[in-house]
Amino acid sequence: MAQQDQIIGSSPALLDMMDQISRAARLDKPMLVVGERGTGKEMIASRLHFLSKRWNKNFQKMNCAALTQSLLESELFGYEPGAFTGATKKRAGRFEAADEGSLFLDEIGTMSMAAQEKLLRVIEYGEFERVGGTDTITIDVRIVAATNIDLPSAADKGEFRHDLLDRLAFDVITVPPLRERTEDIPLLAAHFGMQMARELEWLRFPGFTADAMDEMLTYAWPGNIRELKNVVERAVYRAWDGEEPLSDIVFDPFESPFRPTSPLRKPENNSATDVASPPETAQKPAVPTKPYCLRTEVKSVEKTLLTNALETNRFNQRATAEFLNLSYDQLRHALKKQEITV
Repeated sequence: MAQQDQIIGSSPALLDMMDQISRAARLDKPMLVVGERGTGKEMIASRLHFLSKRWNKNFQKMNCAALTQSLLESELFGYEPGAFTGATKKRAGRFEAADEGSLFLDEIGTMSMAAQEKLLRVIEYGEFERVGGTDTITIDVRIVAATNIDLPSAADKGEFRHDLLDRLAFDVITVPPLRERTEDIPLLAAHFGMQMARELEWLRFPGFTADAMDEMLTYAWPGNIRELKNVVERAVYRAWDGEEPLSDIVFDPFESPFRPTSPLRKPENNSATDVASPPETAQKPAVPTKPYCLRTEVKSVEKTLLTNALETNRFNQRATAEFLNLSYDQLRHALKKQEITV
């Protein structure tokens, strides 16, 4: 969603979220940030901290999925000498480092039940013991947690503590995915493009062609802003110079006629009687046998797919958008580009 300390965009969904952040930042309550991968949840947590009265105190970050559960507890709560093999001296954890400041816990849904129980105690009473210790340590830390999973469902399955979820979710900031913020795509693309152009020491960033921007506006962006940044930077570096607007947009860098296929699993029984049946021959799409314009053919296929989807959904545009995994605005843009009147 943002680069470094910048949150870029002016879409209604983003502005509503920014207003919620501004109001929530003033409080000392735990907050939960929910969003798909690549939407910038860490940046939201950072903004919550730096707009709060704790702005001049320490802001600690911890990815709960990056460590094993035993190491995670040691990293969060610290440990005493002899707590485990290799623990030769006392070490403070992230909670102590964040005292009077904020602690951001990313991917909190991966935390073990034991660690969740200790976290709940910290939130409720502001105290804990280091791993291997008995002395109670008191701290004042604001918790901001983030996840890309549905924590209420995880709690119903017994995979996350209901009481911890209740304490974390004083309020929930849900970060809108990029496909719901199509108005922000040109701004973000220009921002990332200019950054990459400076890195390559171009004299200027020439922008994108209309077709290239149309491709980005109608793409679903499953990886959200992180993916957009990669796509834009890839387009800039592949352009070699900044003389002409960029037209080559590559969403999948693995796409290649020489891409290796996944190896077949060998059968467990290697007897001569066990012979794997040959794979079915894949149907190749029909292509013209004479030279043709790729852009024209792709545009024709896209128009056919849009028309068929409209007919399948009885020309209900919102149903068609959901059918194609597009936002309503993305569908409207695609229909306009293909000159399809509904």
